[in-house]
Amino acid sequence: MNPYADRKYIIIILILISAFLFIVKLFLMQVVDDQYKLSAESNSRRDVIIYPARGLVYDRNGAILVSNQAAYDIMVVPRQMVSMDTAEFCEVLGIEKQDFIERINKAKDYSYYAPSVFMKQVSAEISSVFSEKLFLYQGFYLQSRTLRKYPKNIASHVLGYVGEVNKSIVENSDYYVSGDYIGISGIEKTYEDILRGEKGHKYFLVDVHNRITGQWESGKYDEQALLGTDIILTIDNELQEYGEKLMSAFSGSIVAIEPQTGEILSLVSAPSYPPDLLVGRGLSENFKKLAGDTLNPVFNRAVAASYPPGSTFKIINGLIALEEKVLTPYSEYSCNMGYYYRGIHVGCHSHDSPLDFEGAVQNSCNAYFCNVLRNILEDKKFQRTDSAFSNWKTHVESFGFGNRLGTDVSGELKGFVPSTSYYNRYYGSGHWNFLTVLSLSIGQGELGITPLQMANMSATLANRGHYFVPHLIKAFGNDKKIDPKYKEKHSTTIDSTLFELAVNGMDLVVNGAKGSTARIAKMNDIVICGKTGTAENPFGEDHSIFIAFAPKDDPQIAIAVYVENVGFGASWAAPIASLMIEKYLTKELTRSWLESYILNGPQKIKKEEE
Repeated sequence: MNPYADRKYIIIILILISAFLFIVKLFLMQVVDDQYKLSAESNSRRDVIIYPARGLVYDRNGAILVSNQAAYDIMVVPRQMVSMDTAEFCEVLGIEKQDFIERINKAKDYSYYAPSVFMKQVSAEISSVFSEKLFLYQGFYLQSRTLRKYPKNIASHVLGYVGEVNKSIVENSDYYVSGDYIGISGIEKTYEDILRGEKGHKYFLVDVHNRITGQWESGKYDEQALLGTDIILTIDNELQEYGEKLMSAFSGSIVAIEPQTGEILSLVSAPSYPPDLLVGRGLSENFKKLAGDTLNPVFNRAVAASYPPGSTFKIINGLIALEEKVLTPYSEYSCNMGYYYRGIHVGCHSHDSPLDFEGAVQNSCNAYFCNVLRNILEDKKFQRTDSAFSNWKTHVESFGFGNRLGTDVSGELKGFVPSTSYYNRYYGSGHWNFLTVLSLSIGQGELGITPLQMANMSATLANRGHYFVPHLIKAFGNDKKIDPKYKEKHSTTIDSTLFELAVNGMDLVVNGAKGSTARIAKMNDIVICGKTGTAENPFGEDHSIFIAFAPKDDPQIAIAVYVENVGFGASWAAPIASLMIEKYLTKELTRSWLESYILNGPQKIKKEEE
């Protein structure tokens, strides 16, 4: 018997099986699976991405902050290009031939077969002319887009802007492709996934002249685009606009919050810029100009600038001392134009002496609060200064200082509250005491606080000891379910009954008689509680600071104002805060003289400097 006979049959069987599998595969590819058919005939098919309109943005009262406008991108698929009149092509689009070559090379570098943007955001006039001649330019087509539009051109730092995705985003995303747009900053960035919607696709047949001749497979593979979701912000449109007006000639910020909810009513960073500067083809050039401006208008001072809190921080130290029972509401300390101890002198202004806690808040007495910090750090229940300091730091951080609050405002800074390890590195463990950190008693030294954190402090005082994370989102369309963290109450480590003492002192700051530091902020019919601050600035004039809330017994707005390089808190920040409070609570302004004072302020400052 032939030993190779069985092998022959095995080989024949293997060949037949392979042939069968090959035939089945061809059948699946050519008959069952249309995806291979799509790929094979891609030269006669055009995949047009349908970009959904981004969701609209409204303020808390239903006013539109951001809408959309139509635009077109000119797309190119290099593989489909044929010989054409490039001179005429360039004339239609208003570009040079070298520009044409560079754009085509860039498209080829991205992909020879996939579409990419040749020219983005062309005008309606150009797109109209171009579409009439499209049959001459095989491989090119128009892609509809939407651009952002701003009815009032305000709140640029709140809203942010939309820009083209970069290579890194494309490489790390299953959604974005070259030429797509994404939120770069502000709520456009924070809520990108909600605002953007979902892209759709339409497949068309095209002839050799690049003209659409019909739907591909009767639209079998088309996918509908899903519109972006509208969002409602907590911002008050009119209050925001007014705040920007008041700060138009200053550098600094305003943050106003609704205490009972943590909703941000206004967030102003000055100097600012019209948000429509960062829309369309001028975005890149305009951004370079803004970024190169020495005043840095793109920098969001409200959440990313860190300042000493100045005398506003005295309230926190006082509450900590009351909580730790190293101070009573009736404890009095004398002030002889400042605090003196072992050769150390912290100056103060002339006022009545001695003072209790409420009087010290009213008069902003430095000597009083130097004694307060000494009491805290020399508390006998702690064996070492660093232990007492760590306890102090825990109390301070319970007000939201030294950490990100977790807001939905992009770019939030942590700020800084020094730790025992910080001082140990500089002075050595056990080699520093309350005199080393005495500047903390009056809100100076190493403390770094953002205006958002200061406004949150004001809201905490208004609520008598608790706050809600400040946020911008109020609702997603008709859905009022927002992140649960914005509904969570955060209580400080201070007994809530002690806050009334601080509130009474803040009342006296504005509405008291002799010694009150912010009478300029007083209103006739509404009781404003506030605290002035003047933050030392090693690079120039001091910063003017004011925190406040109103009305006293039913707080509806809490606010923090920073005005850079203009001096005392009462001079500029206090009247700005008072005007903002009046605008929000009454919708009218009765103190035109005060508004004129602020709007003409830069002229006054200039004359004083001269």
